[in-house]
Amino acid sequence: MILAAGYGARLWPLTADRTKPALPVLGKPLVGYVAEHLAKQGIEEVIVNLHHRPDSVRAALGDGSQFGVRLQYVHEPVILGTSGALDNAREMIGADTFVVINGKLITDIDLRAAIETHQQTKALATLVLRRNLARERFSIVETRNGFVTRFAGMPDPALSDSSEPDAPLMFTGIQIMDSRIFDYIPPGVFSHSTMDVFPQAIAKGERIAAHIGEGMWFELSTLPRYLDISLALLNQRGLDLYAGRNVSIDKLAQVHESILWDDVIVERNARVRRAILGDGVCVRAGEEVVDAVVVRAEVVAGVTPPAKAPKGYVKGDNFVAPLSQ
Repeated sequence: MILAAGYGARLWPLTADRTKPALPVLGKPLVGYVAEHLAKQGIEEVIVNLHHRPDSVRAALGDGSQFGVRLQYVHEPVILGTSGALDNAREMIGADTFVVINGKLITDIDLRAAIETHQQTKALATLVLRRNLARERFSIVETRNGFVTRFAGMPDPALSDSSEPDAPLMFTGIQIMDSRIFDYIPPGVFSHSTMDVFPQAIAKGERIAAHIGEGMWFELSTLPRYLDISLALLNQRGLDLYAGRNVSIDKLAQVHESILWDDVIVERNARVRRAILGDGVCVRAGEEVVDAVVVRAEVVAGVTPPAKAPKGYVKGDNFVAPLSQ
């Protein structure tokens, strides 16, 4: 199951007209990377939950065939959280062991190895963890003898230079679950697995296995992360600019370290650096866009931003959200 129902508040205004998993990343929908990874790991039957802008995910994934999977969709009229979503889909999931993965990831972590850990430990659930070397704001997961003991607070970023063995563990948003997990999920209400389900299960003596995943793992949950990760992927190709379909950049414009979606126009002597330009944005002659996200103002007109949305302002035909907030 791919969790794809979230609003993506911290990615607003990019999510004003689509949900977070439907955002294009170098021309491919974010959730498409997840579907492809599942297919490569031998998982072909996939459920996707929907809530905010559900048609944007359906348009991005279709029936799943282009990504190597067969999809079923389940809608949440009211958002249900990471474990409430599972309860809402329990009839589709059935009695099998199943994998749950967040729809905002780009990863090549070996899921087969994690499933093997789950089978060997006979745990209620197995969480794929990784070392949080940079001490980013992901909750610390404490373990003992290969099993999760509790979910703690945030790491201290001042310790980010310490060695790998001492780096705290964090949850990757990938988990393997036994169908017995439904015994611990309150039916029909909002709940989160790491807050409402796993602590309760651990307290009752259930085993939650910890599998340390290796490899690439990117989580695109904020505007700066979206840009930085996109640029990191571009850098692997020796590039610093992505331009979507029907993009026009004047030969006297300067555009670097930026992501341009479809139908973008950058006019003469304009300067664009470390920017994300949404569909149909026009940067006028001589204008400068630096460290900012820009969408057409009409995309956000009349839309109430979510509480955690970055602040921005209207400039001509565009809405601009600075990255430094």
